[in-house]
Amino acid sequence: MFDIKTKARELVSKMTLEEKVSQMMHGAKTVERLGIPSYNWWNEALHGVARAGTATVFPQAIALASAFDEELARKVADAVSTEGRAKYQMQQLEDDRDIYKGITFWTPNINIFRDPRWGRGQETYGEDPYLTSRLGVAFIKGLQGDDKDSLKSAACAKHFAVHSGPEDDRHHFNAVVDKYDLWNTYLTAFEAAVKEGGVEVVMGAYNRVFGEPCCGSKFLLKDILRDKWGFDGHVVSDCWAIKDFHENHMITSSPLESVVLAIRSGCDINCGVMFSLAAEAVEKGLLTANDIDAAVTRLIVTRMRLGILGGAPENKQYTDIPYEKVDCPEHRALNLEAAQRGIILLKNADILPLDAKKLKTIGVIGPNADNRRALDGNYQGTPSRRVTVLEGIRQIAESSGLRVLFSEGCDMLKDHKESLAQNDDRLSEARAVAKHSDALVLVLGLDGSVEGEENDQYSESEAGDKPNIELPGRQEELLKNVINAAGDKPVIVIIISGSAIVSEWADNHASAVIQAFYPGALGGQAVAEAIFGAFSPSGKLPVTFYRGTKELPDFSDYSMENRSYRYFKGEPLYPFGFGLSYAAFELCGVTADRNSATAQVKNTSSIDARETLQVYVSTPGTKEIHSLCGMKPIFLRAGEESEFVIPLNKNAFSRYDDDGNMREIHGEHRLSVGFTQPDARSVKLYGIKPLELTLTT
Repeated sequence: MFDIKTKARELVSKMTLEEKVSQMMHGAKTVERLGIPSYNWWNEALHGVARAGTATVFPQAIALASAFDEELARKVADAVSTEGRAKYQMQQLEDDRDIYKGITFWTPNINIFRDPRWGRGQETYGEDPYLTSRLGVAFIKGLQGDDKDSLKSAACAKHFAVHSGPEDDRHHFNAVVDKYDLWNTYLTAFEAAVKEGGVEVVMGAYNRVFGEPCCGSKFLLKDILRDKWGFDGHVVSDCWAIKDFHENHMITSSPLESVVLAIRSGCDINCGVMFSLAAEAVEKGLLTANDIDAAVTRLIVTRMRLGILGGAPENKQYTDIPYEKVDCPEHRALNLEAAQRGIILLKNADILPLDAKKLKTIGVIGPNADNRRALDGNYQGTPSRRVTVLEGIRQIAESSGLRVLFSEGCDMLKDHKESLAQNDDRLSEARAVAKHSDALVLVLGLDGSVEGEENDQYSESEAGDKPNIELPGRQEELLKNVINAAGDKPVIVIIISGSAIVSEWADNHASAVIQAFYPGALGGQAVAEAIFGAFSPSGKLPVTFYRGTKELPDFSDYSMENRSYRYFKGEPLYPFGFGLSYAAFELCGVTADRNSATAQVKNTSSIDARETLQVYVSTPGTKEIHSLCGMKPIFLRAGEESEFVIPLNKNAFSRYDDDGNMREIHGEHRLSVGFTQPDARSVKLYGIKPLELTLTT
């Protein structure tokens, strides 16, 4: 039997110190005499294989989260891993070992989206620890496959830990967090990734926690990750994070000291080049040979598990994946399904779906109507084809004799479009389109040039955090102009963004509001199909849409007080877990025990549709108002009734103590089972109150 860890130790024992150290940077060098080829560990696959040419570009992570569906997340990740393998095999044959060409994918991002201003929140699965845990584990399993010692690709849980902005201070700040929030919010998904997902890689964050830089934190990397959780993969630093130890955090006084701190604390590979100093550290007695051997062995184990080094048995189901699987019809179909499942209907004044046969002209307006960049999100690949909302509507219009009028209306950010024009130089055209159309689709929001990762030399096109959560530039003025010019004609507002963008004016005056997040390469087709009723929207918000920026705590405050639906004391515009349907559903009864809830559901409409059953638990004496503890996507045909079993979080009736140990809370727990949260705003918007029952533990 091939014992991977034994074989890895044997290979490492044959290396010189310099050869070992050469493996500890993201660009690992060739050791020709031992048959070790060069390998670049840095690759991305957040929602498709990224930064390496053509690939299927699936909806951004936040849009995938809107489906509340573990199996869909697993299927998407499996498709991504298939394309990753196909591209890797091709690149190996072409002797292309460049960055973004490996099968170690630094994804998923399972940080908690605690503040809607965070530019990278789009990369996450939202604000809830349970939802993030479930989708994170599913995505990891989809990327890696079912056999720990024969990985399809290697997934990476990032950024460990307590990391969610502000982007422009991530290299400096110490995330101040109490132990309750640490264990019950920030670390929950990481524990699940390790213990349930078997994740192969964990990436440390840039910031400090309890004064220790995360990539050099004994508390995080040794005490928790390895000793408490039993993690046996490898740890990678975030890119150039090690130099922050001495340049920004001022924890160490030199590059050499920073390298020693990181390696001693359990960081195995440096995204960057500073670990080249590790040999000097050993020679000076600052690190031991065992410190280096342990790190390099873990890296060799990962490559052997992938079957790309050291004579590990070949897994032909992975190595035989042909290049033709890249952006194949099967994956494009899954991409469209994922885009459809992520669309969230936030308002519908009995306008949608539109009947194309009853219209002669439809107006499509807005800076995101024909913006291909708005489909992608960040950390994206290159799709072979993109379908914007305008293009999607035109596809449907052409088949039904419907004329499409278009106006960009305004720039996404600036006051005018043309350099010599006065402000609002497209507003008159937008009003004209509104007056000459039978129905209007107004597409607003953001794209990756407005929100994303810190705007620095390593993320050239990204823009960092948002200053607020309102519509930027002149988009609110465009919204008002179009609705006023339209009169009593329907105006459907589509928001494309990676985070919460709110307009109470739209909620009060638009005929319908749809949140599409960044819906992927075929997102415009999915949005158009939703508008014209090819399917019923079924997405749910994975984040709270507050009413405005003034309701938010200070961005740099990492306390969860008054953050997310679990702790927010105000009334949101649109709550977490909310999303409407064209169909109507009825709860006919629920039962529950500590392991599951059972619900009888009937589709009382004439439309086949999906919905999502949600279970929330409220426990007296705890900090949370209530917490998601179960979810199940369902599909019922018109008039159909069925019974569904919803598995509950095994820790639904427990909380972590300050040492990270789970403690059961004895007493009465109130369970709410329905299609939304049990809060008053959700009930008002959706029209159905969840059914409640009490469970005593």
